[in-house]
Amino acid sequence: MLDVRDLRKTFFPDTPNEVRALQGVSCQILEGSFVVVIGTNGSGKSTLLNAVAGTFPLDAGAITLAGQDVTGWSEHRRAALIGRVFQNPFSGTAPGMTIAENLAMAARRGHRPGLGWALPRRLRDAFADRVRSLRMGLEDRLDNEIGTLSGGQRQALTLLMATWRKPALLLLDEHTAALDPKSAEQVIALTHQLVTHDHLTTLMVTHAMSQAVNLGDSLIMMHRGRIIHALAGEDKRRVRAEDLLARFDEVRRMDQLDAGAASLLAANYM
Repeated sequence: MLDVRDLRKTFFPDTPNEVRALQGVSCQILEGSFVVVIGTNGSGKSTLLNAVAGTFPLDAGAITLAGQDVTGWSEHRRAALIGRVFQNPFSGTAPGMTIAENLAMAARRGHRPGLGWALPRRLRDAFADRVRSLRMGLEDRLDNEIGTLSGGQRQALTLLMATWRKPALLLLDEHTAALDPKSAEQVIALTHQLVTHDHLTTLMVTHAMSQAVNLGDSLIMMHRGRIIHALAGEDKRRVRAEDLLARFDEVRRMDQLDAGAASLLAANYM
């Protein structure tokens, strides 16, 4: 389970560029739950994922994962519990290493370093079996450098690597946004397959309303560093893309009203 409590983070505080990215974010993700996060640009979606991953220190708040308080842990230490797939298909893999070598690193995530054959035959056979499940014909190309693959192929392999050892938490940060529609569809199908088969606790950020309504068992909407809507259970199953777009329109109208009120207040003091 992931327990996030009152997370706060301000970038460039007390400067003209100050950004209050997280303003008291709290949520719980039960073990095996798949939560989708949506929001406008700058709402704090990716910042929330980065906070959970340990990319930066928090100003305040606490994070508990798999029964351990990881708030003070480094990003490297949290990686033993967290699998992550980024938006850029070229992140999360070593392009100059082969498919098999990249998978070998994923297979040893969380293990202590030691001496021995990095790619014993039994491990190569396991790689071939898992890669064959992608249905991309890559099982016969394990010795190809991963940098020679297409974005969709590379993102599918990155997802396979991130889930190889069944992490306590899987973070997906708009992991299909940079792909063409066909590749995005393939990666989403693989995502659903892996998360469902292994009952992975998952937190996924997306801009795609179709993904938001069709994936996951819970949904949260963020705005200005806060969670403003949360749907679960039957409410999540019934939600449509049109409903979410209407909520976005409502948020935009409120922003316009707030901006108008601020301008009026400023004018009265001039």
